[in-house]
Amino acid sequence: MNKIVCSGALFYALNTKRFLFLRRTKGKQKDLWGLVGGTNEGCETPWEGLIREIDEEIGHVDIKKTMPLETFVSHDNHFHFHTYLCVVDNEFLPILNHEHSGYAWVEFSKWPKPLHHGLRNTLQSKINLSKLETV
Repeated sequence: MNKIVCSGALFYALNTKRFLFLRRTKGKQKDLWGLVGGTNEGCETPWEGLIREIDEEIGHVDIKKTMPLETFVSHDNHFHFHTYLCVVDNEFLPILNHEHSGYAWVEFSKWPKPLHHGLRNTLQSKINLSKLETV
């Protein structure tokens, strides 16, 4: 069984102190709020896959700083999801592809609902919340 490796980015804008969320358009995640990201292709590293996904889903973004936030590993070690915090100087207008129907820049702990269940778990972690509060 091959390992599935995915990466996602939670964007944070320094000028407004807000986070970017995207609303999914299809599949099991339809109408849920989530992150930019997806499944790595071929022999991409988690970071390489994330950069490709960012370009595909919202266009080129000038990232000032990136920090790993969390890596989720399933109990059977088959699924790995790498979540990064990507800091930008200013909020931007994402150029959404067909995978998303909307976006929202929101303040800390004012997360949009309904959240993707994996992201909800990430944002309920005291360790992750502490990291996000200190950006």
